[in-house]
Amino acid sequence: MKKIFIPLLLLGLMSLHAQNFTRRDSLQGGLRPERTAFNVLHYTLDIKIDPDKKYISGYNEISFEVLDDTKRIQLDLFENMKVDSIIYNNKKLDYKRDNDAVFINFTKELKNGNKEKLKFYYSGKPVVARNAPWDGGFVFNKDNNGKPWVGVAVQGTGASLWYPVKDHQTDEPDNGATIKVAVPNGLMNVSNGRFKGSKDLGNGYTRWDWEVINPINNYDITVNIADYAHIHDNFNGLDLDYYVLKDNKEKAIKHFEEVKPMLECFQKKFGQYPFYEDGYKLVETPYLGMEHQSAVAYGNKYRKGYMGGDLSFTGVGLLFDYITIHESGHEWFGNSITSKDIADMWIHESFTTYTESVYIECRYGYEKAMKYINGQRRNVQNDKPVIGVFGVNKEGSGDMYFKGALMLNTIRHIINDDAKWWDMLLKYANTYRKQVIDTETVINFFNKESGINLTPVFRQYLNHKDIPVLEIKMFKGLFGCRWKTDVEGFAMPVDIMVDGKEIRLVPTTIWDEKYIDKVEDLDDVEVKTNEFFITVEKH
Repeated sequence: MKKIFIPLLLLGLMSLHAQNFTRRDSLQGGLRPERTAFNVLHYTLDIKIDPDKKYISGYNEISFEVLDDTKRIQLDLFENMKVDSIIYNNKKLDYKRDNDAVFINFTKELKNGNKEKLKFYYSGKPVVARNAPWDGGFVFNKDNNGKPWVGVAVQGTGASLWYPVKDHQTDEPDNGATIKVAVPNGLMNVSNGRFKGSKDLGNGYTRWDWEVINPINNYDITVNIADYAHIHDNFNGLDLDYYVLKDNKEKAIKHFEEVKPMLECFQKKFGQYPFYEDGYKLVETPYLGMEHQSAVAYGNKYRKGYMGGDLSFTGVGLLFDYITIHESGHEWFGNSITSKDIADMWIHESFTTYTESVYIECRYGYEKAMKYINGQRRNVQNDKPVIGVFGVNKEGSGDMYFKGALMLNTIRHIINDDAKWWDMLLKYANTYRKQVIDTETVINFFNKESGINLTPVFRQYLNHKDIPVLEIKMFKGLFGCRWKTDVEGFAMPVDIMVDGKEIRLVPTTIWDEKYIDKVEDLDDVEVKTNEFFITVEKH
């Protein structure tokens, strides 16, 4: 569920290996008693947005259940935004700001099991993104007719950039959120879930009300303000709604035809669309895209590929709209299955990048899917581990996209049984549907379902920057091979081709010498690197 990266844009960032974390980082990324003492049940966001002044005002009503007796909780709101008041039982509460954290003090202890509610009033000018979605914040733009066109993307940066929230991925509001946004008359706001109606407030503003009833990531809650046209469709009972700039309506009707075959593929491979009750939407945005749950941000300008280019460098990537497919794949992986800490964001991005090749395989066959996913090897930097630093709101390497997808393709071929692989992937998506999990959960699942110890494989690809190296050489007429890795006890099957015959080897980190008919020279050996994301060294 993340920003879409162009590898060249990352090169500068990837050189920054030194990590210096601040108190602000730990306040945003950590779990302290003031956060773990309560569980959010529902958000009701009721705000007004002035596009000309780039100003937000209103409140978030936060319903929560107390998990541990406490007199103090932590909510979050960026420092540049003003806390107007925090109301509980019709009385103002005292609070203390510490960076972006807001520590709220109750006059009496809240008891375990109690259901509570407070209103957090706030206002201010939210951070404007320099380059959304890579850089989090609001985008205040104009359409071709000079009308405001506004969006927001804050994954990684934090939802507290623009509204008060318990800003940690471990806690999604169990019962969803109501999003009421007043915008100048003549404009529309589109948010997550179902449209519940609009109301002219009589002050030059109209309020647009939306409701999502499923749990939702904080950074997925969104606003989209424009002079939109609405297109409605249906796919086997699932409501499809597209909100696009009016000038683009006819173009959008044609271009979004690939949504139905995508949904057919993804529902077959990963189970029913996770947010069926909230519907599926694409909303045209002034930035490239984001996986906002049930209101997917679309800004690829009705082109195939990634901004008209092909991230696989093979031509296969021009068969589909990257933003539509990738961001919609996040509905299963990232929005439904969410990582507890953004250090584990590979749980979102690796699986979602893999959904691209799944879509290709559904529509164009296995060979094109393999061509596409292997073409993405050129994007892998091997700069640092895919898993980031826990507790400080720090993601790992951007390799979580392409390297992570290639890891999953490798695991598919380790299992070497496609029926079993697809059953496992479907079971994974259904088992952890609408849950928040971590890396250990993923590894344990695939170990159990495959019957193979895949832990060393996951560890090498996720916890170390380098991919496995298969060393091969001849020992006096015998073929020898071994793995060179960072993980002790690493053993992974790999397939080679000799004289048109496929042979499966299971090398370890110790040289294994054996007689293989027809192998007299290493040139006789072809390692199936289209199925295994590895480096081969011939000695």
